[in-house]
Amino acid sequence: MTSNEELIKWVKEARQESIDLVSDLNEDQLTVPYLDTVNPLIWEICHLTYFQELWVLRKGVGQKPIFSNADSLFDSIKIGHEARWKLPIPNKEEAFDYLQKVRDRVLELINSGKLNEQLKYYIIYSVFHEDMHTESLTYTRQTLGYSVPKFSHIKNINVPKVNNNISVEEDVLIPNRKFMLGATKDTNFVFDNERWAHEVKVEPFKISRTAVTEGQFAKFVDDKGYQRKELWDNEGWKWKNATQAEHPLYWRKENDLWQKRYFDKYIPIDANRAVIHVSWYEADAYCRWAKRRLPTETEWEVAASIEPEGNSLSNNKRNYPWGNEIPNTDKANLGWQSMGTVDIRSHEKGDSTFGCRQMIGNVWEWTDTTFKPYPGFVADMYQDYSQTSFDTRKVLKGGCWATQPRLISNTWRNFYTPDRRDVFAGFRTCELKA
Repeated sequence: MTSNEELIKWVKEARQESIDLVSDLNEDQLTVPYLDTVNPLIWEICHLTYFQELWVLRKGVGQKPIFSNADSLFDSIKIGHEARWKLPIPNKEEAFDYLQKVRDRVLELINSGKLNEQLKYYIIYSVFHEDMHTESLTYTRQTLGYSVPKFSHIKNINVPKVNNNISVEEDVLIPNRKFMLGATKDTNFVFDNERWAHEVKVEPFKISRTAVTEGQFAKFVDDKGYQRKELWDNEGWKWKNATQAEHPLYWRKENDLWQKRYFDKYIPIDANRAVIHVSWYEADAYCRWAKRRLPTETEWEVAASIEPEGNSLSNNKRNYPWGNEIPNTDKANLGWQSMGTVDIRSHEKGDSTFGCRQMIGNVWEWTDTTFKPYPGFVADMYQDYSQTSFDTRKVLKGGCWATQPRLISNTWRNFYTPDRRDVFAGFRTCELKA
C-alpha cells in the first residue's frame, strides 16, 4: 500500500501543479469563453479541490465545508456544463486560498496518524482525480492558444535519445492465447471500470510497433482522405461535414508545408512524432485508407502486458510494458517532462515484450472498443465516474505526455466520445484480419 510519506508528496505535488497551470494567467485569460470541451478555469480548480474536501474531509472525517454553498457551486454531477459559466465562483485569490486550505487540512489529517484504509483510499482517489484535471487544464491551455505552462518542479525539458534502427512501418505478431483482461485484485489501486480481470480469448494478430506519425497522417490528408466518403463510416462522415474538418485540429498549410499550433505558436509538423489531436473518426478513416484497423482494447492490453518466461510467453501480466517498475524518463514520456510529444523511436527501454514502443506515455491511443463495464461491475463511491459513460464512448489506453506517472498503468481505461480531438489522443494500427 501507499505510505503516508508518499501520500503527503502526492497531495503537495498535485495541488502545486493545479496552481501552476493557472497562476500565470491574467484576468482576461481566466475569463474563458463558453466551449463544450473545456471548463471555466477557476471553476475547475475549485471543483477538483471540492472533490477532495468532500470525500476526505467531509465524508471521511465529518468536517464542515469551507464554503457553505460549495455543493451548489462545485459539484460537477449536479451542475451542468453550461451552468458553470453563470455561477458566483470565487476570484483567483479566493480560489487559491481555498486550494491551500483544503490541501493543508488533508496534510494535517495524514500527519495525525489517524488514517484508516478507507481514508487512504479517498485521498488517493482525490489525488488521481486531480491528476486527471491537471491534464485537462493542460489541453485547455492548448485549446485556448495560451502559452506553454510552466511548472515549478520542472527545471529542464527532457529531450530523449532516438534509436534510428526502429521502423515506423514494422508490425509485431501477437500469438493466440487466453488472457486476463483488466486489473487483478492484488493491485494497489484501481478505478471501478478496471475491475476485475476476466478471461478472454485472443486470436493471433499483428500490431504496429509504434503509433501513427504526423508524417504518415499527412500522406492521408494530402491524398484527399478527408474528401473521400468511402473512407469514413456514416457517423464519421456526418461529423466531418458538420465540423468541416479537412485536416487534424491545429494544423495549417504554410508555403505548401504542414504546420501545427503548439499552444500559442505554429511549428512545422515532425514526420517522426506521433500524430495527436485526432478524433476516433479520423483514426478510423486513416485506417481504411491505409488498409489497416484499430486494435481492440483487449489486443492493446495483450501487446502491452504479457510477460516473457524463458523462451516462451507466460500468462502473467505486467503493470507496464517493460515490467512492474514505476515509469521514469528513460521508459516513458509522462508528467510534462518533455512538454509535448516526442519522436516515436525514443524510449527504447520502455518497449513491451513484443517490442511495441511507447505504449505508455506520449499520446493516448484510441482503440476500436466501445466503453462498457466488465462482468460484475460495481460502481465506486463516486457513482458517476464510469457508468454514465458506458456505451457512448470509445476506450483509449496508455496515457500521454501530460498524464501523471502515478496514475497510469496497462489496465487504465480512458474514455472519450469519438468526436473529441482536443485531447492528447493518437493511435496505432493493426493488420487487417484475413
